[in-house]
Amino acid sequence: MLATPPSVAPPSDRTTDAPPRRGFSDVLRELGESDRERVSVGAILDAFGDRAFGALLLVFALPNALPMPPGTSAVLGAPLVFIAFQMMIGRPVLWLPRFITERSLKREDFATLASRIEPWIKRLERLLKPRAIALTSPIADRLTGAACFMLALILFLPIPFGNMPPAAAITAFALGMIERDGVAIAVGWFGTIASFAILFALGAGIFAFAAPVMRLFGG
Repeated sequence: MLATPPSVAPPSDRTTDAPPRRGFSDVLRELGESDRERVSVGAILDAFGDRAFGALLLVFALPNALPMPPGTSAVLGAPLVFIAFQMMIGRPVLWLPRFITERSLKREDFATLASRIEPWIKRLERLLKPRAIALTSPIADRLTGAACFMLALILFLPIPFGNMPPAAAITAFALGMIERDGVAIAVGWFGTIASFAILFALGAGIFAFAAPVMRLFGG
């Protein structure tokens, strides 16, 4: 009599015991609760691993999406340009110069910051999930990087509150990359279109105001 072969669970069942992927808020909280004296950009880079591109885009873009003191966008925009450019060219591993990775906050200050934004991030995380995978493919990531690169350049322009729309678009892109959510990526693309529309509208308004003045003084 032939022995009955042992049953083999399908691949989907064999992976159910895998630990769930940590959310952005979980990693931030762990960094804030660590025993290190300071939390550096390099530590954040290491903590997020293969999600470092999206995580650091979010870290540098989110403050710009909120009302901040003048000059903030110029300071935080430089790392965004650097990160987005590497995404655009398809670099598989994020590299940052030492003067950026060594920037740090006291762990207590980082923990306070993390606790303030954690409720908002958790609300967003409940809405995010892997979907519309076509918008999170390697080719799509390069296009996302190109959009973020152009948006980061806009952040340097001295436009009152003009940094908020592009920063919000980058934030949506970043959340989509972290959670592999193509819907969030799509929101980022709509934000990109809106940012350029606002930029062109402001430019047209400035030109319409300046043209008569220039003609007046030009005789």
